[in-house]
Formats: sequence, C-alpha cells, structure tokens
Amino acid sequence: MKQKLMVFILAIFVLILAACSSESSTEESKSTDSAEPKETAEAKEMTVKHLLGETPVKVNPENVVVFDFGVLETLDTLGVEAVSALPKEGTIPSQLEKYTSDDYESVGSLKEPDFEKINELQPELIIISARQQELYEDFQEIAPTIYMGVDTTKYMESFKENTEILGQIFDKEAEVKEELAKVDEAIQALNEKAAALEDKALVTLINEGNISAYGPESRFGIIHDVFGVKAVDENLEVSTHGQSVSFEYLVEKDPEILYVIDRGAVVTTGQASSPAKEVLNNDLVKGTKAFKEDRIVYLDPNVWYLSGGGLISVTEMVKAIDESL
Repeated sequence: MKQKLMVFILAIFVLILAACSSESSTEESKSTDSAEPKETAEAKEMTVKHLLGETPVKVNPENVVVFDFGVLETLDTLGVEAVSALPKEGTIPSQLEKYTSDDYESVGSLKEPDFEKINELQPELIIISARQQELYEDFQEIAPTIYMGVDTTKYMESFKENTEILGQIFDKEAEVKEELAKVDEAIQALNEKAAALEDKALVTLINEGNISAYGPESRFGIIHDVFGVKAVDENLEVSTHGQSVSFEYLVEKDPEILYVIDRGAVVTTGQASSPAKEVLNNDLVKGTKAFKEDRIVYLDPNVWYLSGGGLISVTEMVKAIDESL
C-alpha cells in the first residue's frame, strides 16, 4: 500500500515539474518574442552627432535632400539612390552632371534654399554644410537635418568621419571601408613622392582679377597638410576666403609650383570676369620660377571650389597633385 502511495506521489511531483518547466519555457519565449521587434525598431533609427547638434535619423531614408556636392558625390559613388532634390540654381559640378536631369527636384541655390519646395517634398532627411549653416534651424523645422561640412584644419579626419556616417545611414559600411582604403593608398603614394621633393608651392584662388592665397590648415590646405607638398609661406592667414595678395607677393615668395583655382570659371556673379590665365599673363608673374619652369597648375574648380570632401573630389584632388609633381 505504501509502495503504491509513493508511486502516486512521485507521479504527481513529476507532473508538477513538467508543468512548471513548460510555463517557464513559454515565458522565456514570450520574452524573446517581445525583444525582437524592439531591436528591429532600434535598428531603423540612429542618432547622428554633428557640429550643430544631435539628430535622430532614419536608417536607409528614401527621400533625401542634399545641399553639399561632396556628400552627393559620396552617395553617388556608394550607389545610394535616395536623393530626391538638390540646389540646381547655379552651377552643378561637372562630375555630378546626372543630377541636372528632371529626375531630381530643384530646391533653390546653395545660399538661398527654396524652403517652400523642400517642405512640399516632405523629405526624411536633409544634409547641409557650411554654406547653409546659419539656416540649420529652418531646415530642422521641416525634417531631420545633419551638418556634414568638412573641417579644413583636420581635413582627412573630417572627410572620413562624414563618409563613415553616410555608410551607417545608408547601410553601405563595407563599401565605405573599401573606398576609403583606395584613397589612403593613393595618398600614401603621393606623400612619398612629395617628401622626395624640395620644391615649394603656393595655392591661389583668382576671382574677378583678385588673388587670394591659401596656406596650411586653410580651405585648400589639404595640399600641404595631407598630401605633403611643402608650402612656400607657412604664415598665411587661415580663413575660408584666403589672404588677399598682390603680384609683387608672388614674385617675393617665388614658388616652384603655383596652384591656381579659377572661381570665375564656375560661378556666375553677374559681372564679366577675366579668366585666371589672363590675370596671370603679366611680366611680374613671368619672372617667377613657376612660370619659367611651366609649373603653373590650373586645378579644376568643379572639384576644388564647388565640391570637395566627397569620394570623387578627394580622389581627383590626389590625382591632380600627383600629376603636378
């Protein structure tokens, strides 16, 4: 009798354990099921920290307005097809000619955005840079906005950071890694070539007959700071617009290489502007080493002035300086 009772009690105990185990398994399953949607939801949004703040951004947005040509270059190189609009009033860099088509809406100019049109488009993301910096709050009222201007005092670090962020936003991280590796390899080869030369260079921008010079850490300082070309003047004013100089200054510094960016060739100002070659066609310039050695190098303003900081323009910059050496 006692033996039957023990068997009965044991059977009940086993059933209770089985029931508890099943309930525990069910609760664990419920817990796992509820966590998955949460993780998926988090994966659809990221917070981008930038110069003007922190902005929650949808991952893989499908309707993007871009106000920076360098960013547009990078998105194009990565095969991102989410761009819906850009500033088409004014000159669009030749390397981005496809974006002049009617497939892309026009949202004003670089300095005068068409906010009414942007609002009408209801974008999921707006990307701006230095030319639109003061209008950041106005953009933010329409859609999540991030600033992606390049910091010229740390050009490559800033360029790479922007590119990597774009890779995260558009799920192109592997492609970004591959493209940046190509750029690094090209720059390393250029550094070795520049280090072997004693020649010194001066970077200038010519606009409506006026000459501005740029040194290290300036807008075009990448030539010295990153590419390794020696500067003929280390003490030039560091600014976006450069330091105004004269023909006499060019003679005094007498660089072996004179780099020239012709702003007038790509920007319509409403006034007639002499081409840079005409401006430099005088006896003072003809007395410099750069002229005598045929080393006045005219850099493509589409790449150096209108754009910059993108995968296409940085690659073209490396190529142009490499050829000049």
